[in-house]
Amino acid sequence: MKRIIFDIETIGKDFDTLDENIQNYLLQWADTEEKEEEIKERLGLSPVTGEIVAIGLLDPDTMKGKVYFQAPEDEPFLPFEEDGIWYETGTEEEILIKFWNDVKDCDQIITFNGRSFDCPFILIRSALYKIKPSRELMPNRYNNSHTDLLDQLTFFGATRKYRLDIWCRFFGIKSPKEEGITGFDVKDLFQRGQYIEIARYCARDLTATKQLFDYWDKYIRFKQD
Repeated sequence: MKRIIFDIETIGKDFDTLDENIQNYLLQWADTEEKEEEIKERLGLSPVTGEIVAIGLLDPDTMKGKVYFQAPEDEPFLPFEEDGIWYETGTEEEILIKFWNDVKDCDQIITFNGRSFDCPFILIRSALYKIKPSRELMPNRYNNSHTDLLDQLTFFGATRKYRLDIWCRFFGIKSPKEEGITGFDVKDLFQRGQYIEIARYCARDLTATKQLFDYWDKYIRFKQD
């Protein structure tokens, strides 16, 4: 069985570049400057107001993977390999095409909160470029072809949701945030030109998700003897 873990990193667009109708829609209930700023800071959480700057994929059986990340064309980032991960740059459209090519033949995809965030984001951003899906990312939530660990660890919403970082710390797994970077830092890193740091952060998310998957698979998922 071919399995792939994947994760994305996103940033919000410059608010002033958004269509005026979208701006008005987003701010219609913002009655203070603080609320306006909060809305603008969360633009990266929607594919309508954000974009993908990195997509990471990891084979949990071989621990080989790839991270495709955005960087300006004039930046001299040649493809390179580090700790079993192949890093390669491209535009958002290019990295989406590479993603769909890599997942088209896999039997199972594994994510953390992928059904609520990564998969819809990828599908909508791909549609913007008229890129057709190469496989189903959003099957019935009880279908094992997509194992979303947030679904599994909350027993499909029966218990409280926690971030990947919290689950990792709880189970003694190294958190991807221990290097001092969180998802909220990605836009600032992108603006400062620290594209490789974003890509490495994405790779750490992949490793943490793999270890969390192993923990769930061994100690929580029921297997008939």
